[in-house]
Amino acid sequence: MTQKREPICVLIAGAGIAGLATAISLTRISNLTNLDIQLYEQAPELLEIGASIALSPNGMRTLEKLGVQNALTDEVGFRGPSGIPQIFRHWKTDQVVSIDTHTNVSNPRHHTTRFHRGHVYSALLEHVPRESIHLSKKIARVEADQDGVSLYFEDGSSAHGDILIGADGIRSRVRQSFIPDYKLRFSGKVFMRATFDASLVEGKIPDLPADSMHWWGPKDNFFASRLGKNQYTTVGAYDDPRSAEEVEKSVAWDQLGNVEFLRERYKDWNPTVKALTELTPSTNLYPNFAGDALPNWVFGSRVTLVGDAAHAHGGSFAAGGSLALDDSLALGLAFKQVFYLRKATFSARNINEALGLYSQTRQPHTTRLLRIVHSQIDKKGTIFATREEEDAALVARMTGRPDTKWLSEHDVEAAFNAVIEQLEGTQRQVRLTRPEREIEEIQPQGSKL
Repeated sequence: MTQKREPICVLIAGAGIAGLATAISLTRISNLTNLDIQLYEQAPELLEIGASIALSPNGMRTLEKLGVQNALTDEVGFRGPSGIPQIFRHWKTDQVVSIDTHTNVSNPRHHTTRFHRGHVYSALLEHVPRESIHLSKKIARVEADQDGVSLYFEDGSSAHGDILIGADGIRSRVRQSFIPDYKLRFSGKVFMRATFDASLVEGKIPDLPADSMHWWGPKDNFFASRLGKNQYTTVGAYDDPRSAEEVEKSVAWDQLGNVEFLRERYKDWNPTVKALTELTPSTNLYPNFAGDALPNWVFGSRVTLVGDAAHAHGGSFAAGGSLALDDSLALGLAFKQVFYLRKATFSARNINEALGLYSQTRQPHTTRLLRIVHSQIDKKGTIFATREEEDAALVARMTGRPDTKWLSEHDVEAAFNAVIEQLEGTQRQVRLTRPEREIEEIQPQGSKL
């Protein structure tokens, strides 16, 4: 087979946070100048829907490495004055029961930061050429073979390239094209999210905490925090006993909710939460779904996934944005390793190797998270004989939360370097133990469909 001529065309399905970050990483981290990167977005406008988003230290560090300095300012994002990333309070007494802490985060700019999602999106968008983003491109089907990849859109148009990155979210069409039986599971939670001007609550609620707060109840949760650019967020997460099919038919993502339902749901909580619900002007609904860990992240030698398309974890531990950013960095590092440092050609074999390095770096990390997520979904609610027993169980859950520093402070670059070191060690061992004529080149290979 002849080698691919330059430039190399990379198609990115989706121009959300994951897609934009991937475009930036492939441009800057890989050091490659021969990539023609094109993004295809199903929305008619470049508007990031949603409400608040939190980025943990790993996500903040990655933004810095990607050169997205404009997202690290105190104006765009909010960091709590205590330096504590998360404080957990009792729903009724308002007492602090548990806290999260930073362990190895010396730079305050890397502390957990909370944004309006649109502000993170806008910060990333400044670093991606507008002419490379194509709107109103909803994917109908995807094809990939040894010679290239193709996207076919519902408007009848198509795009063809050498590599495809699926960054098209939790309901990824790219993923579904290669794993048609993949299904999402309803977690049993619906989130009522709101963002609004901070002046609506600040100075109007006695002893309103300055830090981000997470109140836990026996079934429902409530979160509140300041955001960057003088914004504020409230989030009520409530149990919905309906089936996944019923929820999908009745609640759309970002659907306008009923703020009176929010207020009624939390009317018996402590005075601070009750006051926050009364001052929340409106709310939107976000049903929470999660999917199983994927067996493979590489398809047809030329296709991989990033963000929620790769690991549909349902937003647990507020990790989605940081995971997507770390995916993008790992992919950029893989391209740099294979095509810049080794100066390998863009053959199907070498593309497969680069995507394999990426998946080997990211899959074990995200699979660990998904195991925790599904163990929580699978837990059955317990019926308690008394309120005292129920409260004791709640406090035990709050203090026994999984320690997720491995997640929030993950060093994706170190993880990538560990994969490289392990592969090089294996190759050295092969050279020492086999006659030269028997040595075969050892390279990470993605699965081929």
